[in-house]
Amino acid sequence: MGRKVTVATCALNQWALDFEGNLQRILRSIEIAKSKGARYRLGPELEICGYGCWDHYYESDTLLHSLEVLKALLESPVTQDIICDVGMPVMHRNVRYNCRVIFLNRRILLIRPKTALANQANYQELRWFAPWARSRQTEEYFLPRMLQDVTNQETVPFGDAVLATWDTCIGSEICEELWTPHSPHIDMGLDGVEVFTNASGSHHVLRKAHARVDLVTMATTKNGGIYLLANQKGCDGDRLYYDGCAMIAMNGSIFAQGVQFSLDDVEVLTATLDLEDVRSYRAEISSRNLAASRVSPYPRVKVDFALSSCDDLLQPVSAPVPWRYHSPQEEISLGPACWLWDFLRRSRQAGFFLPLSGGLDSAASACIVYSMCCQVCQAVTQGNEDVLADVRVMVDQRSYTPQDPRELCGRLLTTCYMASENSSQETRLRAQELAQQIGSHHVGLSIDPAVKAIVGLFSLVTGKRPEFTARGGSSRENLALQNVQARVRMVIAYLFAQLSLWSRGSRGGLLVLGTTNVDESLLGYLTKYDCSSADINPIGGISKTDLRAFIHFCMERFHIPALQGILSAPATAELEPLVDGQVSQTDEEDMGLTYTELSIFGRLRKTAKAGPYSMFCKLLHMWSETCTPRQVAEKVKRFFSKYSMNRHKMTTLTPAYHAEDYSPEDNRFCSWSRKRSRTRTTWTEVGQDLLYERERSCGAGSFSKLK
Repeated sequence: MGRKVTVATCALNQWALDFEGNLQRILRSIEIAKSKGARYRLGPELEICGYGCWDHYYESDTLLHSLEVLKALLESPVTQDIICDVGMPVMHRNVRYNCRVIFLNRRILLIRPKTALANQANYQELRWFAPWARSRQTEEYFLPRMLQDVTNQETVPFGDAVLATWDTCIGSEICEELWTPHSPHIDMGLDGVEVFTNASGSHHVLRKAHARVDLVTMATTKNGGIYLLANQKGCDGDRLYYDGCAMIAMNGSIFAQGVQFSLDDVEVLTATLDLEDVRSYRAEISSRNLAASRVSPYPRVKVDFALSSCDDLLQPVSAPVPWRYHSPQEEISLGPACWLWDFLRRSRQAGFFLPLSGGLDSAASACIVYSMCCQVCQAVTQGNEDVLADVRVMVDQRSYTPQDPRELCGRLLTTCYMASENSSQETRLRAQELAQQIGSHHVGLSIDPAVKAIVGLFSLVTGKRPEFTARGGSSRENLALQNVQARVRMVIAYLFAQLSLWSRGSRGGLLVLGTTNVDESLLGYLTKYDCSSADINPIGGISKTDLRAFIHFCMERFHIPALQGILSAPATAELEPLVDGQVSQTDEEDMGLTYTELSIFGRLRKTAKAGPYSMFCKLLHMWSETCTPRQVAEKVKRFFSKYSMNRHKMTTLTPAYHAEDYSPEDNRFCSWSRKRSRTRTTWTEVGQDLLYERERSCGAGSFSKLK
């Protein structure tokens, strides 16, 4: 009797509504799985239409074309003699469901709808789908005529069931179900399911990979079994980057690990595992066996097929592998770079335009583009024909083959230092050196003529001439003059993005890159419609603290010595007059808060769901060594004052790579109110004053007595 099964899972870069392209990538993954001996192939969530269709799920066209792709898969000889598990939307009794369609040899075995929908943060699945609420029950689904002609079936099972093959039992989970308190795999495992599958559409967040791995390994540690996880990969035209990480686990150990970041559109993992290892592992867990005797059974769909072969005695089995995690700096280097690549090739533009200020944020964006060029060259060297074809379209040369990342960067990245009378010589030199070392096409110019023309126009109309504070002007004049410089830079950036390649005799346009980090966005420390306003922003979801570590990482990994000077320089916008040729303005002084403090505020606000009073209470003890209670209160008041005052800026934030759980962008992720009421402020201050009284009665600075 066969006992060794070879199973396959994959990570696919599927595009929303690219039905033909998605079909070809699915077929390629099945072909690879079969070539490796697999008899079960699992694909990502909603892989037929692409996960990010959003309101296109409402359209009947999306359902129709998904059925047409399914028909093509059923008819293809590639899908013969392997159980194929694909994802697509299905309408059953006028209700749309997020489903797995499992088929074998031109016959549909089961349509399994998702039972727990992701509906928090970046996900809104309840907007388009309904969860299947009838646990362990199935109904008849009447197939459309186009499928009946292929399968010779009128109806197929639809609902919460498992597959029973000749040699094992297989149960499906879909993405969010793994993250719920009582996941389906628990009762499935108790009911004798030995192979669990999970089709995911899970996006990248810094330091998130361990959570996904822990969930999978823990699922099989407690209950035994084989667990396959498939995931979407790439940018689906949105702020999210789906980071692959497909995996195969058994009995708490990983047996196959997928790549987290790559430019490959199709990645297939296989493992050969012994079913008897699952059975013997479960045999000695008495608590599991007692629970199994009480569990309600799942409906079983009988499948005349085996995942194993009869003569597998000499077939080698896969060995466990240690999971290799990327550092946060590596994640920043790889994730946003892959995201930029997908945006670039799908927008059919010829490269990027980046205002390079000589500061840390714009340097980080430049390094991410350089990292992208390194990955492109590496993929081409490894024989990736898709990447080679895309880059040839971008540079408009059919015979071009990239080999040197610096040379490629010179073709794809144009950087520009936009000097004003307030710019220092140091930042100009830092920008120039960085551009030279990464190979970008660099331009230097002065914005002073444009700024003077705009201010002169205002003076001509009003008879008033605004001045900086350093020259006797008011704070209103000072801020307006800073904003004029910033906004002129945005206009110039877009002009050069559209015409700089034309001026050099090349075809195409450039995508403008933004350079605002998540901490500045959180506080609103940015000029609306300045050069931080762009087409896309690779660092908009990353904290200043992480960006500093990333710059240090790039300095060593890519051998860019110019980054040392950028790291040691103070963060400054250089929008106010110099004093004796030196910068007189720093970002942290302007904000009244440090970047480290902003990161803490951001995580408490979003991740810990702390309002002003709760945040004050938490920070009292967190900052007890450095701040008095009154200083903590003033920092909290300042943060929430600026945060609420500048919420209107969040509506126009440049679409940014989502990398942090405290991102303030309100496209979908953050739905906090844009204004904070005076009533809430008053009650917060009353609570803080009560703590002040306790502080004074207990002795100034005595935190131990406050507890």
